[in-house]
Amino acid sequence: MENTSIIQFKNVTKQYDNDPPVLDNVSFEIERGKFYTLLGPSGCGKTTILRLIAGFIEPSKGDIFFNGKMINQVPANKRQVNTVFQDYALFPHLNVFENVAFGLRIKKLKNADIHEKVKEALSFVNLLGYENREIREMSGGQRQRVAIARAIVNEPEVILLDEPLSALDLKLRTEMQYELRDLQRRLGITFIFVTHDQEEALAMSDEIFVINKGTIQQSGTPTDIYDEPINRFVADFIGESNIVNGKMIKDELVEFVGREFECVDRGFNQNEPVEIVIRPEDLEITSLERGKLQVRVDSQLFRGVHYEISGIDKDGNEWLVHSTKKAKVDDEIGLYFDPEAIHVMRLGETEEEFDRRLETYADVNRHGK
Repeated sequence: MENTSIIQFKNVTKQYDNDPPVLDNVSFEIERGKFYTLLGPSGCGKTTILRLIAGFIEPSKGDIFFNGKMINQVPANKRQVNTVFQDYALFPHLNVFENVAFGLRIKKLKNADIHEKVKEALSFVNLLGYENREIREMSGGQRQRVAIARAIVNEPEVILLDEPLSALDLKLRTEMQYELRDLQRRLGITFIFVTHDQEEALAMSDEIFVINKGTIQQSGTPTDIYDEPINRFVADFIGESNIVNGKMIKDELVEFVGREFECVDRGFNQNEPVEIVIRPEDLEITSLERGKLQVRVDSQLFRGVHYEISGIDKDGNEWLVHSTKKAKVDDEIGLYFDPEAIHVMRLGETEEEFDRRLETYADVNRHGK
């Protein structure tokens, strides 16, 4: 059976001089043919991972493998990866054709082969007919496509994208998200995309690595990470969240804001201190009597597809609500939520411990115990 893993990091640390590590003992695997996103705030280490894969820098400790072979010492030009940079790094003195053909000319391919490969790459990014256009005459979205064509023309096994959408306006950025995702599927090769934009990561990725302070906080599908965040950082960074302290009374029963609520979480110790996450869209505005929470409306903003409403409960906790219903500032309203809307997070739990607990819970459900 073919090994689906194309890139492996094993206990990789990157440190400059005596500064704190930029990456600290990081291990993960990248499977071929998927769209991965490295997501995190500025300075978290995501671009460092990209640079290590590309061969622009070497790890201080640990090993990096490509198709099962260690590549710590392999120079960048010998790796089967190509990078699309944030500023695209196009050559302003060359036209579109020559920008895309640049790497092929370095390899001294025949002109006929270069012509065929460039045409094919431009066709993939919908730029046929632009071969003789000057770079300065291209729009931001078109320049990005030229950069991608230049990356794919060399037939790499992995394409690295370092925040390539950040310079585009919102509408074009959204269009390019669709185009990049579609391109990755048509090419069938591995894309590793760096961004600090949570919505971008959720929309485009097969899998996301959430990174903070040089470590991977959580990895998984967009749905897994959004619905089952492992800790406060992930819950807060991926989408918007209501997070409060609580106590796990027993399986499927949790206490917070001074009341007990049914939930679906299991595998915690009795009376264990925990943190509770409820997403704003999972809170329903209702009557005070039906509401599981009662809040006073503090503010309301119209966001186009929903109202963003902030309310304060009697204990001073702020609750954010996304609803198609309007509310009035200073009104008292009820908030209703289902047991499935409550997500319970164990304090200090690692991703490995979190995964084990979910597996145990799944086994219990399967066997009806």
